[in-house]
Amino acid sequence: MSTDTERQLGHEEFDPVGTAVLITIYFLILVGMWIFTYFIEFLGNGPTVVG
Repeated sequence: MSTDTERQLGHEEFDPVGTAVLITIYFLILVGMWIFTYFIEFLGNGPTVVG
């Protein structure tokens, strides 16, 4: 027994919590990788001039 129903969602009913959580997780991973790279590559080395 199959019933095909469609439901229109208005702008007020759409709550993108999952998308916000994924973006937050990806941002935290990016910040963590940046901090790791800073401590591994640049901490303890003197300033360098590239060029």
